[in-house]
Amino acid sequence: MKNAVVLVSGGMDSAVVLAMARAQGFNVYALSVQYGQRHTSELDAAARVAKELGAAAHKVVNVDLRSIGGSALTDDIDVPEAGGAGIPVTYVPARNTIMLSVALGWAEVLGAADIFCGVNAVDYSGYPDCRPDFIEAFQALANLATKAGVEGAGIKVHAPLQFLSKADIVREGVALGVDFGSTVSCYNADAAGKACGHCDACRLRADGFVDAGVADPTHYA
Repeated sequence: MKNAVVLVSGGMDSAVVLAMARAQGFNVYALSVQYGQRHTSELDAAARVAKELGAAAHKVVNVDLRSIGGSALTDDIDVPEAGGAGIPVTYVPARNTIMLSVALGWAEVLGAADIFCGVNAVDYSGYPDCRPDFIEAFQALANLATKAGVEGAGIKVHAPLQFLSKADIVREGVALGVDFGSTVSCYNADAAGKACGHCDACRLRADGFVDAGVADPTHYA
């Protein structure tokens, strides 16, 4: 089995990606990043998901993005209700770049040529680091900046949910046996992982279950 590093946030999308990587025959190493987010219940969810879906290991790396702030998820800024124009204040500057960079480092150590992430550019909040152009650019960087890229088989960044709707993601997860009740997507979840039901992440998640015709297992406050 080939090794792969999968970024696992604890949310529904990354859980589906982990299940997809396992279904493709990869030996999965789950990676989560404690970046100074408002709550750590999503990291508890990531640990549950990694265990339930058969990850070979689950590593949590600390990167203090709260020290620079600039986001409602890492600073003393209120998480807004769903909706609004432009890039929302829940965007965390450089988060996906940093997470993929950490995943890239661990992939080299593991001898893994594959990195999976759950970014989506269909039903999403409009973050610039979820676009296909970003993933393509990061893969090019990965193959320029690493020993594996220069001397080995190269690094492939997989974003299998990139062009799927939230409903399609729900259907894919159900088909692969993902327990969405174990996941936490809310930007403002409490310590127990219960969702607020009002933020953009909650709206997108709830709409996905409705559109897929699947009962919503989310635990709401």
